[in-house]
Amino acid sequence: MRRPDHPRGERGQATLIIVGFAVVLAMAVAMVVDASAAYLQRQSLDTVADGAALRGADLGATGREAYTHGVPEGRLELTAATVQAAVRDYLARTGAYAAHPGLSVTVGFDARTESVTVHLRAPIDLPLTVPGSPGRAVVGATGSAVVVAAR
Repeated sequence: MRRPDHPRGERGQATLIIVGFAVVLAMAVAMVVDASAAYLQRQSLDTVADGAALRGADLGATGREAYTHGVPEGRLELTAATVQAAVRDYLARTGAYAAHPGLSVTVGFDARTESVTVHLRAPIDLPLTVPGSPGRAVVGATGSAVVVAAR
């Protein structure tokens, strides 16, 4: 026999609302965890990109030219090939390739200003996945530097 204070069509509605809320809450937690993982990966790549750009720009300031030709006026002599070699060597020595599997590097060098720009991109595996989102994301970072000789 049915109770008069419960209309026929509302039976089980609380369960449906609770299950729906739990699903939405689980998706929100997964989104926050994934966003945090991507943010931390990008911060790590930022640090590596800045260090690589400084190493590439600092390549001309080894001190050898000060002993052979004196400290140069203005900017130091850099070439695109030596800058790229220095950046790749820095990434290898610091373990960036091992820490960020699939790391891709683009080195830009402006000969006019002798500025070095390093763009890094690396895929990350997200710890949790929200349905409909990619399971593997790519994050990137850019670092740039210019070293000027001062007397």
